[in-house]
Amino acid sequence: MTKIGSSVLAAAAALVVTACAGTPPAAPTTEALVTLEKSANEAWKLKDAAFWNTFLSDAFVGYGMSGRLDKASAAKEYAGADCEIRSYAPSDERMTRLGQDAALLTYTSTVDGTCGGQAVPARSRAASVYVRDGDRWKGAFHAEAPIVDPQAAPAAPVGKQEASEAGAARPAGAGTEALLVAEKALWEAWRAHDAKTIEELTTREFSFINIFGTYFPNKAEALKDWTGPGCDVKSVSVTDAAGTMLSPTVGILTFTGGADGTCYGQNVGSVWGTSIYVKEGDAWKWTFGINLPAPGEGA
Repeated sequence: MTKIGSSVLAAAAALVVTACAGTPPAAPTTEALVTLEKSANEAWKLKDAAFWNTFLSDAFVGYGMSGRLDKASAAKEYAGADCEIRSYAPSDERMTRLGQDAALLTYTSTVDGTCGGQAVPARSRAASVYVRDGDRWKGAFHAEAPIVDPQAAPAAPVGKQEASEAGAARPAGAGTEALLVAEKALWEAWRAHDAKTIEELTTREFSFINIFGTYFPNKAEALKDWTGPGCDVKSVSVTDAAGTMLSPTVGILTFTGGADGTCYGQNVGSVWGTSIYVKEGDAWKWTFGINLPAPGEGA
């Protein structure tokens, strides 16, 4: 899915993996999730508005062309009424289990098409989360970051230049405060290039997609980038946060992040951020994140 219409996929991934009567569905495989993503893309291309009503979790949250989405606004956007998509292909797929009842799929999305008269980004890094819902797996999150050269061009979002109604109105959900405390501490550790604190706040392994669509598949690569000389930031902020609890041990925090400084020579400005947390004992640990450049901002 692309951030504009391909967010679509996210939803689609509303994994319909049906199990035998009376038995919970088996854990999803990478292949199963990719197949469902492709089915979602077909629904987007065919402008199948009804598809999303049953494929999206009621708790769905994501980012689309105009900001943060809930299930209703995502279903409307993913219907693709103003999109003409000629081809789509995922690659570099990777699945990560998030406990027993949730899974993360990251991949590269290649699209040829337009939405709202604008070309859809040709290549993006995408992330989708799926949750167990009775005898099905459903899409609970989706976002995509267009892939750009951080030293050659600013990462500019595609779409409208104002926040969506869903994004502006979404209330802070249960668990928001605990996740927000952890998020603020992580941003401050990133600003200070504090590897020790980042180690303490994160899971043993994690992955990350930054505002340039750069994918860091493991903790070692992300830590090297976060604590290296690429970014020079004086202060950070995390606002407009809303938590979505997928289970007692898995939560998603969506927010607006701000940084006064530069990364790879470009102003960071504001980002639309998403972080996934898992609970280890009494502590919430960060295990995945994707940041998108907010409209009207630089990198």
